[in-house]
Amino acid sequence: MSDLSVSLNWERSEPEFAAGAYSTAHRVDYNDALAVTMDAAPEYHGDPANGNPEQALAAALASCHMMTFLALAAKAKWPVASYRDHAVAHLGKGPKGRVAVTRIDLNPEVGFDDGFEVSDEDMAKMQDRAHRYCFVANSLAEHVEVKVG
Repeated sequence: MSDLSVSLNWERSEPEFAAGAYSTAHRVDYNDALAVTMDAAPEYHGDPANGNPEQALAAALASCHMMTFLALAAKAKWPVASYRDHAVAHLGKGPKGRVAVTRIDLNPEVGFDDGFEVSDEDMAKMQDRAHRYCFVANSLAEHVEVKVG
Protein backbone atom coordinates (compact mmCIF):
# COMPACT_ATOMS: atom_id res chain seq x y z
CA MET A 1 0.00 0.00 0.00
CA SER A 2 1.08 3.62 0.07
CA ASP A 3 1.88 6.30 2.62
CA LEU A 4 0.28 9.67 1.98
CA SER A 5 1.30 12.78 3.88
CA VAL A 6 0.57 16.44 4.46
CA SER A 7 2.63 19.08 6.24
CA LEU A 8 1.14 21.37 8.86
CA ASN A 9 2.56 24.68 10.08
CA TRP A 10 1.26 26.91 12.91
CA GLU A 11 3.03 29.88 14.46
CA ARG A 12 1.75 32.07 17.24
CA SER A 13 0.99 35.61 16.10
CA GLU A 14 0.07 36.99 19.54
CA PRO A 15 2.68 38.35 21.97
CA GLU A 16 1.77 35.79 24.64
CA PHE A 17 0.31 32.29 24.56
CA ALA A 18 -2.77 32.20 26.80
CA ALA A 19 -5.95 30.11 26.84
CA GLY A 20 -8.59 31.54 24.52
CA ALA A 21 -6.28 34.34 23.34
CA TYR A 22 -4.48 32.82 20.37
CA SER A 23 -5.34 32.09 16.77
CA THR A 24 -5.66 28.48 15.66
CA ALA A 25 -5.25 29.38 11.98
CA HIS A 26 -2.59 27.22 10.34
CA ARG A 27 -1.41 26.07 6.93
CA VAL A 28 -1.69 22.56 5.56
CA ASP A 29 0.45 21.72 2.53
CA TYR A 30 -0.47 18.88 0.18
CA ASN A 31 2.35 17.49 -1.97
CA ASP A 32 4.24 20.81 -1.97
CA ALA A 33 1.75 22.05 -4.57
CA LEU A 34 -1.33 23.13 -2.63
CA ALA A 35 -1.52 25.13 0.57
CA VAL A 36 -4.80 25.48 2.47
CA THR A 37 -5.40 27.78 5.42
CA MET A 38 -7.26 25.86 8.11
CA ASP A 39 -8.70 26.93 11.44
CA ALA A 40 -11.14 25.84 14.10
CA ALA A 41 -14.83 25.77 13.23
CA PRO A 42 -16.43 29.21 13.71
CA GLU A 43 -18.32 28.08 16.83
CA TYR A 44 -14.90 27.30 18.34
CA HIS A 45 -13.59 30.80 17.53
CA GLY A 46 -12.12 29.97 14.14
CA ASP A 47 -12.21 32.33 11.18
CA PRO A 48 -15.19 31.36 8.96
CA ALA A 49 -13.13 32.38 5.92
CA ASN A 50 -10.87 29.37 6.55
CA GLY A 51 -11.63 25.68 6.23
CA ASN A 52 -11.73 23.53 9.34
CA PRO A 53 -10.85 19.89 10.09
CA GLU A 54 -14.49 18.81 10.23
CA GLN A 55 -15.10 20.22 6.75
CA ALA A 56 -11.87 18.58 5.58
CA LEU A 57 -13.14 15.24 6.86
CA ALA A 58 -16.43 15.69 4.99
CA ALA A 59 -14.50 16.75 1.87
CA ALA A 60 -12.20 13.72 2.11
CA LEU A 61 -15.17 11.38 2.42
CA ALA A 62 -17.13 13.05 -0.41
CA SER A 63 -14.09 13.03 -2.68
CA CYS A 64 -13.26 9.38 -1.97
CA HIS A 65 -16.89 8.35 -2.42
CA MET A 66 -17.04 10.17 -5.77
CA MET A 67 -13.83 8.60 -7.07
CA THR A 68 -15.04 5.15 -6.00
CA PHE A 69 -18.43 5.75 -7.64
CA LEU A 70 -16.74 6.90 -10.88
CA ALA A 71 -14.53 3.79 -10.96
CA LEU A 72 -17.54 1.50 -10.44
CA ALA A 73 -19.67 3.41 -12.95
CA ALA A 74 -16.91 3.19 -15.58
CA LYS A 75 -16.71 -0.59 -15.08
CA ALA A 76 -20.50 -0.77 -15.48
CA LYS A 77 -20.21 1.38 -18.64
CA TRP A 78 -22.42 4.14 -17.22
CA PRO A 79 -21.58 7.31 -19.21
CA VAL A 80 -21.23 9.73 -16.28
CA ALA A 81 -21.08 13.34 -17.46
CA SER A 82 -21.14 15.15 -14.10
CA TYR A 83 -21.05 14.50 -10.37
CA ARG A 84 -21.86 16.98 -7.63
CA ASP A 85 -22.16 16.57 -3.89
CA HIS A 86 -22.94 18.70 -0.87
CA ALA A 87 -21.41 16.95 2.13
CA VAL A 88 -22.38 17.95 5.66
CA ALA A 89 -20.45 16.97 8.80
CA HIS A 90 -22.58 17.00 11.96
CA LEU A 91 -20.95 17.61 15.34
CA GLY A 92 -22.44 16.10 18.48
CA LYS A 93 -21.69 13.76 21.36
CA GLY A 94 -20.29 10.45 20.18
CA PRO A 95 -20.81 7.06 21.84
CA LYS A 96 -17.97 7.81 24.28
CA GLY A 97 -19.69 11.05 25.37
CA ARG A 98 -17.11 13.23 23.62
CA VAL A 99 -17.70 15.81 20.90
CA ALA A 100 -17.19 14.14 17.54
CA VAL A 101 -18.28 14.21 13.94
CA THR A 102 -21.26 11.96 14.62
CA ARG A 103 -22.62 11.82 11.09
CA ILE A 104 -21.63 12.86 7.61
CA ASP A 105 -24.35 13.23 5.00
CA LEU A 106 -23.45 12.88 1.34
CA ASN A 107 -25.91 14.20 -1.22
CA PRO A 108 -24.55 13.07 -4.60
CA GLU A 109 -26.16 14.18 -7.85
CA VAL A 110 -25.04 12.30 -10.96
CA GLY A 111 -25.59 13.43 -14.53
CA PHE A 112 -25.27 11.17 -17.56
CA ASP A 113 -24.84 11.57 -21.29
CA ASP A 114 -28.08 12.39 -23.11
CA GLY A 115 -30.32 9.37 -23.54
CA PHE A 116 -28.82 7.34 -20.69
CA GLU A 117 -30.84 6.67 -17.55
CA VAL A 118 -30.61 4.38 -14.55
CA SER A 119 -33.41 3.47 -12.18
CA ASP A 120 -33.48 4.89 -8.66
CA GLU A 121 -32.92 1.34 -7.40
CA ASP A 122 -29.80 0.82 -9.55
CA MET A 123 -28.44 4.24 -8.52
CA ALA A 124 -28.99 3.42 -4.84
CA LYS A 125 -27.18 0.09 -5.27
CA MET A 126 -24.22 1.74 -7.04
CA GLN A 127 -23.98 4.47 -4.38
CA ASP A 128 -24.08 1.79 -1.67
CA ARG A 129 -21.26 -0.11 -3.39
CA ALA A 130 -19.25 3.10 -3.67
CA HIS A 131 -19.70 3.67 0.05
CA ARG A 132 -18.64 0.10 0.91
CA TYR A 133 -15.46 0.34 -1.21
CA CYS A 134 -14.46 3.92 -0.29
CA PHE A 135 -11.16 3.90 1.64
CA VAL A 136 -12.11 6.90 3.77
CA ALA A 137 -15.57 5.54 4.63
CA ASN A 138 -13.92 2.30 5.71
CA SER A 139 -11.70 4.34 8.05
CA LEU A 140 -14.53 6.10 9.88
CA ALA A 141 -16.16 4.77 13.03
CA GLU A 142 -19.21 7.04 12.99
CA HIS A 143 -22.30 7.12 10.78
CA VAL A 144 -22.22 8.09 7.11
CA GLU A 145 -25.47 8.55 5.24
CA VAL A 146 -25.61 8.66 1.44
CA LYS A 147 -28.81 10.38 0.34
CA VAL A 148 -29.63 9.49 -3.25
CA GLY A 149 -32.21 11.47 -5.20
